[in-house]
Amino acid sequence: PVNSVKVMRGALVAIEADCLVAYARRAFERYWGELADISQDAEVQGIVEAVGLEVDGFFAKINDQAYKDRLKENTAECMARGGFGSPTLFLDGDDMYFGNDRIPLLVAKLGG
Repeated sequence: PVNSVKVMRGALVAIEADCLVAYARRAFERYWGELADISQDAEVQGIVEAVGLEVDGFFAKINDQAYKDRLKENTAECMARGGFGSPTLFLDGDDMYFGNDRIPLLVAKLGG
């Protein structure tokens, strides 16, 4: 595994910019589908550019202590709820699904 902390902090930026789905999709494609080393700034920059975020502002935010603290808090909450990796999805508070391969189960549970 590679150090994905920059990309994970970036998810907080993407939430604020209302582009989390596109951002996460591109990050997962680069890492899992294309085997890119997403710990590298150039790779992160490519993800950021692909979803239309402003590069300098993005990097300033992910290096800001407030974003570091938010990621730590989110990680601690996930662990406290029994989560142990990404993606971990919760439905109705405590119904946990881990991994992309579990998404069809979540969709079925939602009635889709």
